[in-house]
Amino acid sequence: MKNILLAILLFGLVDTTFAQVIVKRDPEIESMLKEVSADSLKVNMYKLVSFGTRNTLSTQLSATRGIGAARNWILSKFKEYAKNSNGRLSAFIDTVRYMPDGKRVDRPINLGNVVATLKGTDTNDKRIFIISGHMDNMRTKVMDSVGDAPGANDDGSGTVAVMECARVMSKHQFPATIIFVTVAGEEQGLIGAYFMAKKAKKENWAIEAVLNNDIMGSNNSNETNIIDNTKLRVFSEGLSVSDTGKAAMQLRQLGLENDGRSRQLARYIKEVAERYIDNMQIVMIYRNDRFLRGGDHTPFVENGYAAVRFTEMNENYTRQHQDVRTENGIAYGDLPEHIDFEYLRKNSGVNLANLANLAKAPSIPELVKIDASKLSNSTYLSWKSPKTGRAKGYYILIRETTSPVWQKKIYTEQLDIKLPYSKDNYFFGVQSVNEFGNESLPVIPSVGR
Repeated sequence: MKNILLAILLFGLVDTTFAQVIVKRDPEIESMLKEVSADSLKVNMYKLVSFGTRNTLSTQLSATRGIGAARNWILSKFKEYAKNSNGRLSAFIDTVRYMPDGKRVDRPINLGNVVATLKGTDTNDKRIFIISGHMDNMRTKVMDSVGDAPGANDDGSGTVAVMECARVMSKHQFPATIIFVTVAGEEQGLIGAYFMAKKAKKENWAIEAVLNNDIMGSNNSNETNIIDNTKLRVFSEGLSVSDTGKAAMQLRQLGLENDGRSRQLARYIKEVAERYIDNMQIVMIYRNDRFLRGGDHTPFVENGYAAVRFTEMNENYTRQHQDVRTENGIAYGDLPEHIDFEYLRKNSGVNLANLANLAKAPSIPELVKIDASKLSNSTYLSWKSPKTGRAKGYYILIRETTSPVWQKKIYTEQLDIKLPYSKDNYFFGVQSVNEFGNESLPVIPSVGR
């Protein structure tokens, strides 16, 4: 009997010793995720709601009410976080005089986005990663700038998620730059986001990814009564506006209509989020936004950047764009008591894990090529080292043409590889990866000889 027990114990030791590590997590990112706090999110949410209304047309003169007071408070919080950043985090309100547009702005206003920039530590690394949410909100009538509008979920949830990521991440260093922004004017036609995106384009910002958060703090829907805090949607555009002319023709020829930059970002987000956030499934939606609707990532998409939108799985339309009231036994209004702060904590973690993994990773591999010099049932790929960051190696990503996600990852430390997979039947991508396992966004190979 002793021998049997000893054999079982030894087998257990051997099994543990040689167990395969399926999920490799960066300890620093895990540590940051532990700091994301449902209580912190809740405190900031109730403070945001306390300003009464945050309609973009509301008063900017009061210290306690309206969009002006709200954005000043957000700025004060960013400046508070900056004290723990060793001088790397700076914040300001980026304003522009916006004139009546005959649509949803009927008088001149000072349009202002609150922007906090966590400067990267590598002066040669020009990459920028952006996380956004919109601080403004609306009542049933979008032009009502006087009445109370809590705006807890739309988009207090995205706003406090941005703030929480800034609070935690400002204590850490990243080679690339991260921008935390709460924009105004979303409900008036995305005007704050358009202002920022056009500025970025004009000044040639090297934006690698934009993570926009809008309505991502509630876990239940009306009509269907579904309650689920384990899923988060990510919306992504299939092709870029820059994919025109010969570029568009080649995309169609190669069958890459599902491989635009935003769609690749969505795939990346799904893998990284599900690696770090327990009990969370990222559901990719193959459209830029919800049916016939829009969000603050759209201006960035329209300017050629990779940008996606996070939104809860089950929206409740009795709480969106509704005056607070009870009607026919139904309670309407976007109140903070409807927020699931544990769900919001996980969704904030999805953002943080992806921002951190991207900003820590080397830049993308350069000149990624697929050899087309001869017919073959194998595939030869080659590439150059990334411009910035130290790549320990590279991941070769492989998926079938019908698969929504990458199915295989092959590691190599070389700058080329020959694969026993036909380029007729599979899609390929290449990522740079550092010693901590932080991967760059994937690059789809172009045709080479």
